[in-house]
Amino acid sequence: MRAGIRHDSGAAGAAWIVVGTFLALVALTAALVAAFSNSTSIADRFARTEEQRLVARFIERTERQILEADKLQIVWDDAVVKLNGPDAEQWARNFLAGYFWGSHRIDRIYHVRFDGTAVRCWRGAHLTQDCRYGQLRSMVKGLIRQSVSFDDGQKVADLRPQGSVLWPFDSKGLPMSRGLSAVTSFDGHPAMVAVASVVPDVTPSLMRGEPDYIVLVRYVDERVISDLQSSLLLDGVKFSTEPENDPARNSLALSDAQRQQIGWLSWISKPPGPAILRQTAPLLAIYILFFVGVVAGGAIIVRRMRRTTSELVASEAQAQHNALHDAMSGLPNRAHFMQRLRQELAACVEQSELGDVFVAYVDIDRFKVVNDTLGHHVGDELVRQVALRMRRSLPPGDFLSRFGGDEFVLLRRSTGGRVAADMLGRQLMAIAREPFVISGNSLEISFSCGISWGPEQSEDPGELLRRADIALYRAKQRGRARYRRFTRDMDASVKLRLEMEMELRRAIVRDELTLAYQPVVNAADGAVLGFEALLRWHHPERGPIRPGLFVPVAEQAGLMLALGNWVLRRVFTECQDWSDCEISVNLSPLQIMASDFLQTIDALVRETGADPRRFILEVTEGVMLDRSDHVVEVLKGLKYRGFRIALDDFGIGYSSLSYLRSFQFDRIKIDRSFVQNIEADLDAHSILRAIVSLGHTLRMKVVAEGVETPMQRALVQAAGCQMIQGHLFWEAMPGDEAKALIVPLERKQRRLA
Repeated sequence: MRAGIRHDSGAAGAAWIVVGTFLALVALTAALVAAFSNSTSIADRFARTEEQRLVARFIERTERQILEADKLQIVWDDAVVKLNGPDAEQWARNFLAGYFWGSHRIDRIYHVRFDGTAVRCWRGAHLTQDCRYGQLRSMVKGLIRQSVSFDDGQKVADLRPQGSVLWPFDSKGLPMSRGLSAVTSFDGHPAMVAVASVVPDVTPSLMRGEPDYIVLVRYVDERVISDLQSSLLLDGVKFSTEPENDPARNSLALSDAQRQQIGWLSWISKPPGPAILRQTAPLLAIYILFFVGVVAGGAIIVRRMRRTTSELVASEAQAQHNALHDAMSGLPNRAHFMQRLRQELAACVEQSELGDVFVAYVDIDRFKVVNDTLGHHVGDELVRQVALRMRRSLPPGDFLSRFGGDEFVLLRRSTGGRVAADMLGRQLMAIAREPFVISGNSLEISFSCGISWGPEQSEDPGELLRRADIALYRAKQRGRARYRRFTRDMDASVKLRLEMEMELRRAIVRDELTLAYQPVVNAADGAVLGFEALLRWHHPERGPIRPGLFVPVAEQAGLMLALGNWVLRRVFTECQDWSDCEISVNLSPLQIMASDFLQTIDALVRETGADPRRFILEVTEGVMLDRSDHVVEVLKGLKYRGFRIALDDFGIGYSSLSYLRSFQFDRIKIDRSFVQNIEADLDAHSILRAIVSLGHTLRMKVVAEGVETPMQRALVQAAGCQMIQGHLFWEAMPGDEAKALIVPLERKQRRLA
């Protein structure tokens, strides 16, 4: 009896323990559910706030671009004189209305006085009497007054009376450009308005009172909304005058300069909360069932066994996770990716209605430059931030992995063949548009990407990955910052590249390369002023091979330093006795980024006895992309040694003006693309004149490349170019022929002496 009582009481005690444990687990589960719900709500709010911040930054950036374009065009002596001259309308049509409409699609342009009175206006590129300026006058007048004292970060050296206002002047005695921008409602549409002062850039005496202003109005129309939508990867962007009540949409209020709301931009929001709940709900259900089963057992031994088993399972899962994931980024590794690729590809082979499996091979352009100049810790953090942004930006169904270094591989199941591949490529390119901020450094990077898909292109996972890698190489070969789809002819081109790499190595060792020299002539009389040294390779079997083919091979194969040093040694040696003739030599960005480049060029000068003052070293905008202290120190070191520095192919980069501010170049060479269409393209001629004027203002000589017709020569000469290169005068020639051109010049100089 006593034994039965003890058993019953023990069972009752065990039951109370089980009930208490069960109730505790229920409370814990409810707390976890509440925590998950709160976490997803916070994530959704953060995502909506981040979307609003990105849209606001886009609007601000667009306003700033319009204002900067306004300032760049009207800070000009000609603008001050011509706007109020007898031929003001003709001049303004060519250099204001035509330029702003053709280059920036400005909808309304106004020429106004300092007191806000309109002088004339244009709609698009055409002068109009239908100004509708009354809607803007009050706001424009306020912006003009605010702009005079607005602090834009530039140092004011002096304030001088100009009519009724004290106008700021810089340390060079030039009046400073002033302007502001705002959003407003115009003709019932939202619009961005920029006002900028018309001031001289060379002759301060031309400013005789309050300056005139140019007002630009750009509607927030379908073009702007489409650009916003594609830039930020948003869907369903639209503008409305009433606040958006749809909970599935996010919105941003637009306010004018007086803080009055003029409408709302709204778009389909992409909250992460539902995705988090979908991912965590199965885990939560498993958690509840697991612990209910533990409580139901009720035995200490079973509980201990379950605990031991759970620990073993967790350890095994962690080990399996570590084996299949990259430690730095947390992404799946190569083994995990290949496992998933085999499964997806097999499923698509068996069921064609599932579509195709797309493989995108991505790497970070010039990642080695980041490691070498900013340190490996910055490179590692860049990899982590790229992985995080990719996971946030790409659809949840995409499978992203890291293969090591700066290589990422993406798997996506979709339909559409080439169209789907192009959509995937554009999405990946858009991820790198915003800079990455790491340790106080703003890194503007780009991606190169190769895309293949199966089963259409291959049913073998390894072959599919190899083809994506080949397409990636082709994207880098075409200049980086782009994606390429795999095509059948790429296999043959890769084989040719490998053969060319081996043959180029032999050609450098056997000294089979040569140099050709293209004269640089005086634009006025065609007299030869110097030469540009150009690398040539005449293959014994393939014949002449263009530098555009073998130089990228050298860069990819790590031969660029050896090839660049060979060119410098040969130029210094061949041109030893070419009198005082100037010789230009192109430098590769890889040479300048080398840590021992200055020591190498010192050794070459000592070896050949060359005079650095006779040589002009040309660098492209690519060398300035990093903008590191190393690049600037190398360029300064070259100038200290007597070399002159030229910026080659000027105008084709998106930040050319910032390069000119980073370093004082001796010469700029206008890219041939501006010269080739100059006869028929008024905008090209206007841009050419602006570049030449900029070069003269910065005390740089300007060289026009690619001049092939007498008309092109006349136009570039009229634009102010002092020097010309092109087939109109001379093609590139061997060294002995180039040297023969110098002899008549020396005789002529002796006769004049």
